[in-house]
Amino acid sequence: MPPHAPLPPPTALLFGVLLLAGCRAADAPPGSAALPGTPPGPAQTVERLTAHLHDDDLDGFAREAVPPALHDRLDAAWRAGRTRWPLDELPFGVHLPGMLQALAAPGSEARLQAVFDHQFAGADLQLHGAAVSLGLFGTQYLQTARGYGDAERQHYTQLIQAAAGWSTHAPLGDRGRARQGLAALAAAARRSGLAAPDAFQRIGMDEGLRRMGPFTAAFKQALTAYGLDLDADLASLQATLLQQTGDSARVRMRYRFAGADIDTIVPMQRIDGRWYLVEFLRHAEAAASTGTLAATTHPILADTGTAAAAK
Repeated sequence: MPPHAPLPPPTALLFGVLLLAGCRAADAPPGSAALPGTPPGPAQTVERLTAHLHDDDLDGFAREAVPPALHDRLDAAWRAGRTRWPLDELPFGVHLPGMLQALAAPGSEARLQAVFDHQFAGADLQLHGAAVSLGLFGTQYLQTARGYGDAERQHYTQLIQAAAGWSTHAPLGDRGRARQGLAALAAAARRSGLAAPDAFQRIGMDEGLRRMGPFTAAFKQALTAYGLDLDADLASLQATLLQQTGDSARVRMRYRFAGADIDTIVPMQRIDGRWYLVEFLRHAEAAASTGTLAATTHPILADTGTAAAAK
């Protein structure tokens, strides 16, 4: 979605599941594991990366997703305030610092609950329609937006359509679930130590991602109350090597998400003996070289009083 697109909390929650689109590797067949001391192959690399995301090990993911020299450049770009890769890759990822600040603020639970009650409580039918419409918009946006490769468009389109389909029966307007989720997320935001405006820039990439791990775990737990168990769904990942020619390869990823079958192929590249996802490398290189941050405040969470009064 465009960085500045205002999404209401339940719909932001819906499309925020893409933030957690990491998949846990299925059990590897006998003989497929790399020998001790040897780098993992293309399919095993996909499994390792998605296992990091499943385990909320975001700093581990960042270390394995790019070569060491690029990782160091990304950390420098974090500290210079130019990027927050890989968080910037996520739907409304540029708004995460502002969301954390709003959630960690004293009394945020009551303020955000008041916004939810005023605008969204009991409005399941309207929310379902809005989510489906956003799914259609997101699909159309992906087809024309710059910066996405063909593999990404195909993968993300499936995720958006699956999330929109799930939303048609999810209890998005349930007041009790919203209260429980807001309380858990507010507590996790406060524990993260990332609420200060300069926190991400000051502590750098590795520590910033490490602190984000427990927050993403709380986010996943909140989603289970809406009938979306990401850990159960994404544990079904199967990564299969389709083709390898020299230092290039293609890996097929298949898993379940929100009740739908996801089937996508990702290109891989080998650098200094290790395999990396081509699209991750491309985005990371751009972030390290010329990355710039968009606005970091979520339009809804930043000013709940204005949002409530606007209805």
